[in-house]
Amino acid sequence: MIFSVMKCRIFTVRVLALSWVPHYRRCHPERVRRVPHPHHVFVFVARVGYSILALTLLCAALPAHADKKPQQQVKPMAGPRATTLRITWLYSSPSTGSQKVDKVQIGREMVVSEKSGSWMKVFANTDIEEQHSDRDTPMVGGDEATPPISGWMEAKGVVEETMPNGDQILMGAAANEEAEASNPRGPANAAQSARLLYRRIVEMFPNSSLAPEAAWRAADIQWQIEKADQATLPSAHERDPNFRLGMDEDALKKVIKYYPRTRWAALAAFDLIDNKLCGDWEGSAQCPEKESELYIKYADEYPDGPRTARALYEAVYRLAVLTDMYAANGDDRKSNDAHNRARDVAARLKAHFADSDYSWRTGALVYKLDEGVPVYGIDRD
Repeated sequence: MIFSVMKCRIFTVRVLALSWVPHYRRCHPERVRRVPHPHHVFVFVARVGYSILALTLLCAALPAHADKKPQQQVKPMAGPRATTLRITWLYSSPSTGSQKVDKVQIGREMVVSEKSGSWMKVFANTDIEEQHSDRDTPMVGGDEATPPISGWMEAKGVVEETMPNGDQILMGAAANEEAEASNPRGPANAAQSARLLYRRIVEMFPNSSLAPEAAWRAADIQWQIEKADQATLPSAHERDPNFRLGMDEDALKKVIKYYPRTRWAALAAFDLIDNKLCGDWEGSAQCPEKESELYIKYADEYPDGPRTARALYEAVYRLAVLTDMYAANGDDRKSNDAHNRARDVAARLKAHFADSDYSWRTGALVYKLDEGVPVYGIDRD
C-alpha cells in the first residue's frame, strides 16, 4: 500500500515538473535563461513531496498506536500492601472451585482491597518482572505497563504491612530463598524471590531497622545476576569498560544515597567498582594501574568498611602485577616504585586488619615480590 502511494506521488510530481517549464517559457520569455532545468525542478519538488508523504504516514500511525493502549484496571485507593511467601493461585471468587485467574509468585507486590473470612481480594503483579531502572523501559510503547490482575486468594502465607513483626518474617523468608539460590537443587527462581522479598521489606516497612540491609541485599542480588549474565557476553573481555553495557547501578546508588555512612553503603560502593574494571588486561599496565587506584580510593573513603580489607588486598595484587610488567618492559624505576607502594599498602592492611585472611594473602604477595618470584606472567627460571 505504501509503495503504491509513493509511485503515484512520484509520477504526479514528475508530470507537474515537466509540464510547468514550457508554460513558464511562454509566459515569461525574458526570463528563459533563469528557468531551471526540468530535472532540477523534479528533484526539488520530489523532495518536498517525500517530506509531505512522510509526515502524512507518521500522523496516520500515531492515532493507531494510541488506540492500542490497554484499558487498565484501577487500583484501590486504600488498602494495606502485602506479599506472599508461597506461589498462590488467584481465583475469580473466594472459592477453590471457582475459575483460576493467574498465579502470584513469591515476593510479588499486592494491595488488599477486600477480605472475606480466610480469603482476600487483591490487586497483584503476577507474570511480569518488576522493572528496576529506566533503561529497562522500551523506547516504543514504554507507557503501556501491564496492569495488575485482580482476584481472590487464600490468606495463608500472606504478610501484610500491618502485621506485627512482619519485617522480621519477610527477612527470614528472604534469607531462606537466598540460601536456596546457592543450592544446585534449589528452586530456579529462588534468587529473584529473595530479591523481591527484600524489596517488600523496604517498601512495606521503611522505618524498620532491617530496611537498610534489605535494600542492599535486594540491590546486590540483582547486581550479581546481571554480572553473571554480562560475563557470558563477548564484550566482557573488552579491556576498556566503556565498551561494555555494564550492570545497572541505580539500586546500589540508592542504598548509598538513603543510608549514607553505613555498612550497607560501604558494601554498595564496593560492588560499583565492578563497572570500572577492565575485562582482559591484554598485558597493558594501564588496567592494573587504574584499578589499584580505584581500590585505594575506596579504602580511603571507607577505612573501616566491611570490604576495605579486600580492597587493600586487590590494590596490593595489582601493584605486584605492575612490578612484574614494568620489569618485563625494562623500566626498573617504575618497577621499584610499584614494589615499594605494594609494601606500603600491605603494611596498612596488616595494621588495620591483622586477623583478616586478606592480611595473610597480602603478606604472601609481598614475599614473592621480595624474592623475585613473578606474580603476573611466567617464571623464566
